[in-house]
Amino acid sequence: MSLPVDFTFTDYKPYDFANRRHIGPSPAEMDEMLKVVGYPSLDALIDDTVPASIRQTVPLAWGPAMTEREALDKLRETANRNQKLVSLIGMGYYGTITPPVIQRNILENPAWYTAYTPYQPEISQGRLEALLNYQTMVCDLTGLDVANASLLDEATAAAEAMAMAERVSKSKAKTFFVDENCHPQTIALIMTRAEPLGWTVTIGNPFADLDPVDVFGAIFQYPGTYGHVHDFTGLIARLHQTGAIAIVAADPLALALLKSPGEMGADIAIGSTQRFGVPVGYGGPHAAYMAVKDAHKRSMPGRLVGVSVDARGNRAYRLSLQTREQHIRREKATSNICTAQVLLAVMASMYAVFHGPKGIKAIAQSVHKKTVRLAMGLEKLGYRVEPEAFFDTITVDVGKLQGIILKTAVAEGVNLRKIGDDRIGISLDERSRPVTLEAVWRAFGGDFEVSAFDPEYRLPENLLRTTDYLTHPIFHMNRAESEMTRYIRRLADRDLALDRAMIPLGSCTMKLNATAEMLPITWPEFSEIHPFAPADQAEGYRHMIQDLADKLCQVTGYDAVSMQPNSGAQGEYAGLLTIRAYHEARGEAHRTVCLIPTSAHGTNPASAQMAGMTVVVVKVSENGDIDMDDFRSKAEAYADKLSCCMITYPSTHGVFEENVREICEIVHTHGGQVYMDGANMNAMVGLARPGDIGSDVSHLNLHKTFCIPHGGGGPGMGPIGVKAHLAPYLPGHPQVPGLGGTGAVSAAPFGSASILPISWSYCLMMGGEGLTQATKVAILNANYIAARLKGAFDVLYTSSKGRVAHECIIDTRPLAASAGVTVDDVAKRLIDSGFHAPTMSWPVAGTLMIEPTESETKAELDRFCEAMLSIREEARAIEEGRMDRENNPLKNAPHTVEDLVGEWNRPYSREQACFPPGAFRVDKYWSSVNRVDNVYGDRNLVCTCPPVEDYAEAAE
Repeated sequence: MSLPVDFTFTDYKPYDFANRRHIGPSPAEMDEMLKVVGYPSLDALIDDTVPASIRQTVPLAWGPAMTEREALDKLRETANRNQKLVSLIGMGYYGTITPPVIQRNILENPAWYTAYTPYQPEISQGRLEALLNYQTMVCDLTGLDVANASLLDEATAAAEAMAMAERVSKSKAKTFFVDENCHPQTIALIMTRAEPLGWTVTIGNPFADLDPVDVFGAIFQYPGTYGHVHDFTGLIARLHQTGAIAIVAADPLALALLKSPGEMGADIAIGSTQRFGVPVGYGGPHAAYMAVKDAHKRSMPGRLVGVSVDARGNRAYRLSLQTREQHIRREKATSNICTAQVLLAVMASMYAVFHGPKGIKAIAQSVHKKTVRLAMGLEKLGYRVEPEAFFDTITVDVGKLQGIILKTAVAEGVNLRKIGDDRIGISLDERSRPVTLEAVWRAFGGDFEVSAFDPEYRLPENLLRTTDYLTHPIFHMNRAESEMTRYIRRLADRDLALDRAMIPLGSCTMKLNATAEMLPITWPEFSEIHPFAPADQAEGYRHMIQDLADKLCQVTGYDAVSMQPNSGAQGEYAGLLTIRAYHEARGEAHRTVCLIPTSAHGTNPASAQMAGMTVVVVKVSENGDIDMDDFRSKAEAYADKLSCCMITYPSTHGVFEENVREICEIVHTHGGQVYMDGANMNAMVGLARPGDIGSDVSHLNLHKTFCIPHGGGGPGMGPIGVKAHLAPYLPGHPQVPGLGGTGAVSAAPFGSASILPISWSYCLMMGGEGLTQATKVAILNANYIAARLKGAFDVLYTSSKGRVAHECIIDTRPLAASAGVTVDDVAKRLIDSGFHAPTMSWPVAGTLMIEPTESETKAELDRFCEAMLSIREEARAIEEGRMDRENNPLKNAPHTVEDLVGEWNRPYSREQACFPPGAFRVDKYWSSVNRVDNVYGDRNLVCTCPPVEDYAEAAE
């Protein structure tokens, strides 16, 4: 039979599909790009870019790349190995119901999860408004003046609050008091943070053991981990008499019914907003909060969203007090936690918008009523229930019956908390149903129906809340799903995220977050597992974590990996603590000097400070490489005290330095360890391994290289890989014996575990060969942009063969001198073309660091290059006098829809203003505000939702 078409079988493999999912340019496009760069093949380019001395000789190999279907089947099989019981363990983690309108339109929506940190406010107005809602919600519930835009988790926030208290306290003491009723993981992180800084931590009963004269601050849990609800007003007043700072770790849902920390006089309140619609997910990610008195707002860590105005006087949002960001403060920084949990904070804020104050109060009342009913049934069975007053948590004295009851409860499908050898803790939540209470009673030997008990309040009368909260109109909007959906959509439309355009941020690797990789994170078998559930109920998680760790070891050349750090900055800190513990175990605790080049990531010096190290800065030579003479001399000068060096590879200047092995050898010769920042691993995977080069420890940004999305500034994951000699000193955790040998650095044992399926499935679907190809194309894309912009802009740093790594720095400083055009002007003009700006003024002031990643197609790269070349031509017009130096498209950018209507008196056309090269005519992205006035925002600091009337005033 003769067929009319060619039915010859193809040799196209599933691996090729992996390539096309994550790798933007087609093979034909790569050939065209290589011609522009000047190479006959991709391998020839790589050979000229990556020094032969560091190339790995063994390819990545863990079986063939899986198709999407195969990978999802593997994920489903793994998820099914987890046992989804009802966990009433509490300890800061609770069941919650994510409204489907929030799950589908935020958590599962790439318009929200692919966005970058809102450093460019004009293209971030949607998520900035959502974060302002979050800050307002936190301020209202805590009764304090200013809240930040979230921190990593409750325990981290507590450690941050302790450090802040030490900074602002008038007390000269160096001891911090911790309420024994704080959650165990909170106590563990506070102790981890305090030890390197030389602070003493005292744990006890605050009403019996706290002497305010002896401390610079104290933290109280409200309600306590065992259920107690105390009034700390008197204790706080006594602390203030000695100049000490009072911190309250408060459950925001409980605050719907209880007196706020602010009313007690607290200086700082911290906690987790997890139970506001964010699944427990085996520990994270969740958004922690911090709120402070107005007097302390400029000392608060983290990001702060504020209100300002744009060039037309319209109200606009922005990140306020940005000089506090740690990459600017560097070695003077006292905190490196510049990572927030924006996506989760947005979810929590929308939960409050969705339910409003009456809905939140109703949920809190329901939880409390169920807990009272549960207590009544247990009391009827003859058990002693503590405390007398509680919100959602009770502790039951069961004596020798503990083991039997816990085992029976599991058989009933319920996890309870083991406390000591004779008590059981129970925490109810929004998801608790009548059948849950009845199952608990059966575990304790009872057979009751919920309807048999008529509960009354068991909250202390003197602590019942009398003040209003969530009073702003946004929390009283019509909550019909149609209106909620439209509100979420309106905010998303104001933002520019990766689903709309390339985000070419150097050192931030804004690459594809594939849909197939994102799907599993909302599966109940992953999202509803409590982080402290019995290990045999989390076999799927344990398998996935171990397999991913094994793959990361292959990628890096390290011998062990800890998944606990839940941000890149947290990974740096954990890595340095590991080095510190290693030296101490060898009797060399005096090794405290950390060498850091001026080109290093800005969180590096802050991490070293937090780890109790002394930062010694190393110079960088004119070509951007580490100054070897200065490095060698300082390593020798501090040989007796040298703890480590911190380097970034490829360098922050976007080049593979050829002397990296020598740097490692110098440090090792003088008794130190090498910390290699993993932020630029996107240029190394499959080509070079830090562990082979000579590094001892690295953190890996899974939210960069391994495809976990940025979420507008979080979630993130920063696991650390170490060589074998450091493995015994990896982070431990009080709830998982034997996990590691040092203190905990995150609240949950495995950090933000629920997003690990993203990186695991990325590795499964790419395979070792696909990951290597992705790295090669990332390098090609960066060199292509550098080649296309050559002549219009200078590329500041290249290798001896004229190549860049996965990113390049272009110099815009000449434009400032010749045309008065600043790097800010270039960044804002790119918005008109529909692009997020590259990284601005870092690591070199007045420059742009561009990283296209392997995900971008040639068409998108060309669109970006056309936009940049057009900007150069506009600057040329200014240089030649053809365009006004002050009134031009660059100075007035970005242009909005308002610029298309009304009077127009500018010396250039509206079309030139709004539709420059690169901009789409039909699907153009419009900034919702003109250029934001940063100075105004800092001088007039407003960090909660302003009254509706103010919006009208601002528009006048």
